[in-house]
Amino acid sequence: MKITGARILMETLKTEGVDLIFGYPGGAVIDIYDELSRHTDIQHILARHEQGAVHAADGYARASGQTGVCLVTSGPGATNAVTGIATAFMDSIPLVIFTGQVPTHLIGNDAFQEVDIVGITRPCTKHNYLVSNIADLQKIIKEAFHIAGSGRPGPVLIDLPKDIMSSTTDYVPIQTVSLKSYNPTCYPNAKQIGKALELLKQARRPVIFAGGGVILSKAANELTEFARKNQIPVTGSLMGIGSFPGTDPLWLGMLGMHGTFRANMSVSECDLLIAIGVRFDDRVTGTTESFAANAKIIHIDIDPASIRKNIPVEVPIVGDCKICLTELNRLIAEKDHRAFMLERSKWLCKISQWRKKYFLSYKQKNIIKPQYVIERLHHLTKGQAIITTEVGQNQMWAAQYYHFENPQSFITSGGLGTMGFGLPAAIGAQLAGPDKLVVDIAGDGSIQMNIQEMATAVQYNLPVKIVILNNYFLGMVRQWQELFYNKNYAATQMVHAPDFVKLAEAYGATGLRAKTPDEVDDVLRKGLFSSGTVIMEFIVEKEESVYPMVPAGRPINEMLLV
Repeated sequence: MKITGARILMETLKTEGVDLIFGYPGGAVIDIYDELSRHTDIQHILARHEQGAVHAADGYARASGQTGVCLVTSGPGATNAVTGIATAFMDSIPLVIFTGQVPTHLIGNDAFQEVDIVGITRPCTKHNYLVSNIADLQKIIKEAFHIAGSGRPGPVLIDLPKDIMSSTTDYVPIQTVSLKSYNPTCYPNAKQIGKALELLKQARRPVIFAGGGVILSKAANELTEFARKNQIPVTGSLMGIGSFPGTDPLWLGMLGMHGTFRANMSVSECDLLIAIGVRFDDRVTGTTESFAANAKIIHIDIDPASIRKNIPVEVPIVGDCKICLTELNRLIAEKDHRAFMLERSKWLCKISQWRKKYFLSYKQKNIIKPQYVIERLHHLTKGQAIITTEVGQNQMWAAQYYHFENPQSFITSGGLGTMGFGLPAAIGAQLAGPDKLVVDIAGDGSIQMNIQEMATAVQYNLPVKIVILNNYFLGMVRQWQELFYNKNYAATQMVHAPDFVKLAEAYGATGLRAKTPDEVDDVLRKGLFSSGTVIMEFIVEKEESVYPMVPAGRPINEMLLV
């Protein structure tokens, strides 16, 4: 049976279990959209900008654990998607992005809306393809999903020339895909596991450092079992938040530039650091020479290129985090960890003293403190919401003051730090969990980066809640200007901003505002428990800063506490 390339695309997506696509149409993909609307049950979510479409697919992937899919047209449609693709690449999020392309005979002729998107995205995709023969189309799509979702996940782009989509060929479904040159190592080397166990037996002051790889491999339960069985405190990178219960006594909080005192000091003084699914980002390590200087390091990661890339380690273990932790839990005997419980208890006692003396704090007076809003949000949601964030101070306060109990409940742009991520990501997360409460924590600057996606949320009746911490500044840059540039607030004062309540109403959503501390709970209750999309604006302290803070180029144990 001969069918078009567009039909092959739809049929292959169905075999991959795709039921949701985020996108924005255009001339180069008009055949695909015609097929999508006529002959499939796949739901299409019309974003208002291609960057928003990719971020929404990203949020859907993070919240659901499935591969997100988006579809955009050629030229500016494809280039508008690049920031979203790079965001997913930096955080290892599985996406498949379909871009339209001019007909094959026009490629290289500077045709209307032609751009070499394969060349542009080569540095920020796990792999990408330009389809030059319709006979290869189905195989390429199957390969793309396999690559995106296996090993260390990441975005894969497929560029689709218009003539390939409209031409026809015989279609026979492919059941499996095999790539001889791509075989990620999932099962750890037994000798390396044995070496890790020996170091664990000898450790008096161990710390677990959990990253996004724990969440991506769905290993949160195994991590929790490992930590509790061995009474090892746990810290996390920004991407690792939610991998371990935030209210557990063993949880140290986030590590790094804006990490807690106890997390930074524990890593600085530990004798064994067990790093799981992390890449030792510079925001975590501070100066690499002094990072965990007293410790031997075990590093578990499915990506061998990430091991020893930034930090030297004693025991590298290449493998899937879930499989590796399962094996460690199986092999650890009661006698192995009982012998050192006295030493471990002394270590935990010292950490407890740090926790009591140097805790996260602020003073709530007559102006709303942003930390107070996050604390009240956590209280009213009982820590059970899915939280997305924009980037900046709002992101850090969310990480510090909202205590995450579950994996896939904290969705944020870590590696790239993309302003404008939170709202479209919340849309994707809401579609992944229709019955869940999804809240985007935003700043007044970052929310305006993709504010047009309010229309998407309202069109599809998505009850996304947006908490705007409005300090009339680009707050994180302002904080650096205050501390290191003598308060020269160059280009960071948001002196003119929209009325966010009226803006919400203009989009057909609900708008609420709190100006004083005693209005915070009322606005949160009304907003959280209202139907539909809601913006809740909180007028907060203008010059509030995020602490602790490690100045750039300093070790993580040298923190500014106030």
